[in-house]
Amino acid sequence: MKANIFNIQKFSLHDGPGIRTVIFFKGCPLHCQWCANPESLVLHVPKTALEYKEKSMSIEEIMEEIMKDWDFYEESGGGVTLSGGEVLMQSDFAAKLLAQCRQNRLHTAIETSGYASPKIFQKVTAYADLLLFDMKHYDEKKHLHYTGVSNQPILQNMKCAVSSHKKIIARIPVIPCVNNSLEDASAFCSLLNKIGIHEVNLLPFHQFGQNKYEKLHLDYSFKDQKALHPEDLIEYTEIFRSNGFHVKI
Repeated sequence: MKANIFNIQKFSLHDGPGIRTVIFFKGCPLHCQWCANPESLVLHVPKTALEYKEKSMSIEEIMEEIMKDWDFYEESGGGVTLSGGEVLMQSDFAAKLLAQCRQNRLHTAIETSGYASPKIFQKVTAYADLLLFDMKHYDEKKHLHYTGVSNQPILQNMKCAVSSHKKIIARIPVIPCVNNSLEDASAFCSLLNKIGIHEVNLLPFHQFGQNKYEKLHLDYSFKDQKALHPEDLIEYTEIFRSNGFHVKI
């Protein structure tokens, strides 16, 4: 069994507790207009962008890379995070990889949109200690417009994860003209409170992926949009805190 992997990032400090290795899986059912990893979406990478060429890797090959940094995980309370793209699109492989990490006493996390059937979602998340649950929009029509899919399967899987007592952090990419108004913040709070998630990471819009679109010959509708910074989200963040959320930017 092998999976298509487009990056392995070591010594990450922002994808779960401690020092982590992040495995990026290729493929995603969402097509977010601001996606920072467009290389996860394209089937054929141009020769002019070979640094984005994916690898077909076995569980043994990935575990070999992961275990090179065992001492750092043990010292920092870190571990392994599966990301993408969308890891749920390669669910059989992801579940077995997470199970192997568990056998090696590694903390496991997945960063996911949650867009999958309940069966697939539960199969993979059963082996995850932490869910970093991306939340693009609270409104179904706007979610469909900006990502290409409905948010209803996502919300259903969120509720399932809460009922299973999973450790969950909602991650909200704050995107100008999409979900960055104070009214949007209040609506997110209302929905998350109903679901039962009370910890949130706010991810200010950035342009770190802009050059990737050029190298991959893809159109980028947010190329002229200015990046947001933590200081731009002071009032936005306060709305979450005033509604009882633990918030991190």
